[in-house]
Amino acid sequence: MTVKDKVILVTGANRGIGLNILQRLDIDGYTVIGTSRSDDGADLISQQIKSSNGIGLKMDVTDQDSINSAISKIQDGFGTIYGLVNNAGITEDNLLMRMSDEQWLSVIETNLTSLYRVTKSIVKDMMKARQGRIINVGSIVGLMGNAGQSNYSASKSGLLGFTKSLARELSSRNINVNSISPGFIDTDMTNSLSNEQIDKLTKNIPLGRIAESSEVSSVVSFLLSQDSSYITGENINVNGGLYM
Repeated sequence: MTVKDKVILVTGANRGIGLNILQRLDIDGYTVIGTSRSDDGADLISQQIKSSNGIGLKMDVTDQDSINSAISKIQDGFGTIYGLVNNAGITEDNLLMRMSDEQWLSVIETNLTSLYRVTKSIVKDMMKARQGRIINVGSIVGLMGNAGQSNYSASKSGLLGFTKSLARELSSRNINVNSISPGFIDTDMTNSLSNEQIDKLTKNIPLGRIAESSEVSSVVSFLLSQDSSYITGENINVNGGLYM
């Protein structure tokens, strides 16, 4: 297969890291499909795709019917999905004593249960094709925890176990499964922080700065390429040395 023949699905691709991943893979020459839970987000994704014949699609990763509809459109219009980047995620931060059931469940549903739903919906065709790549975007918080984010941390820790277990299940079919755990990234969230907050954030990072989104998307690009063909079941930290 040529790079252009490889269809890559990126969830949560309308902003932040997901959008940067989409743009990088588009430049790499893949046929890129990005998803958002809103029509406006899907339209934005379509506008960002320049070089491939990919599109943006509306897909709610917490709704199996929405997933089925989007996957069917991709398969009918573009063929078997070669690569899946599970990036969709949310935060609902609160101390555990103040956290509502809704805050807990919404984060687990979006960040963790979506891995099960979306991946299961496409993995059968990957197995038939006997090739594929699955990349799950986690977080440093899943490794080291963070006060006020017990729900988010639990979801990203679960992502790591899901990745390793699935890698063992699919390796015989030439499907590689890996995860990436970014640290602090230059996104809309960090742009709203003051200089004092940024200084406090970076003082414990050995490289002394927060990362650019492109430094995450370049790792995704590598894991989709043939250069990573002997890597599976791994988690790659992209955090400037904050967690070693």
